[in-house]
Amino acid sequence: MLACVVAYVAPASGDAAPTFVHKIPSGYRDWRFISLSREEAPLDDIRVILGNATAVNAYRQAKLPFPEGTILARLAYGYEASEQNNEAFGRRQSFVAGHPKNGVQFMVKDSKKYAATGGWGYAQFNDGKAVDDSTLAPCYPCHQAAKSRDFVFTRYAP
Repeated sequence: MLACVVAYVAPASGDAAPTFVHKIPSGYRDWRFISLSREEAPLDDIRVILGNATAVNAYRQAKLPFPEGTILARLAYGYEASEQNNEAFGRRQSFVAGHPKNGVQFMVKDSKKYAATGGWGYAQFNDGKAVDDSTLAPCYPCHQAAKSRDFVFTRYAP
C-alpha cells in the first residue's frame, strides 16, 4: 500500500511544488485499523495500515477518489515466531510482530498541494526523522500501478 510517507511542506521559494511530507501527522497511533499485509523478502515484514477518520469513512463508503484530508499510515514490523505461543500449541504455528522496521510511512491526500504526484504526498520517518526526498522519489512511480484505486494499494479489511 504505502511505500512512502508524506510530510507537510511549504513550497520552497517559489515554483517547486512539494511532493513529500516532512512532519509526522499527530495522533496517528490512535487511528483506525484499515488492513494488514505480509511482505516476503527482501522486505520481510508484516504491515499494519491505519487511517484517519476521513480515510476510514471513505473506505467504508467505497468512495474513490479518496477525499481531501485522507491520511494513511503504514507501520512495519519484523515477522517473528512466538516461541511462547508455539510451546503452548505444541508446534510451530504462531508468528507475531517483532521489532519495528522500515520506518513509518504516510500518504496524505491534498490534490492541490500534491498535484504533481496524483494528489498524494508521501513520507517516511525513521526513528522520528524524515528521510531525504531522494528516498521518496520512487513512491509515486510505484503507486501508479494502483491508479485505478486513486494510487492506493491497500483494500479495506472490515
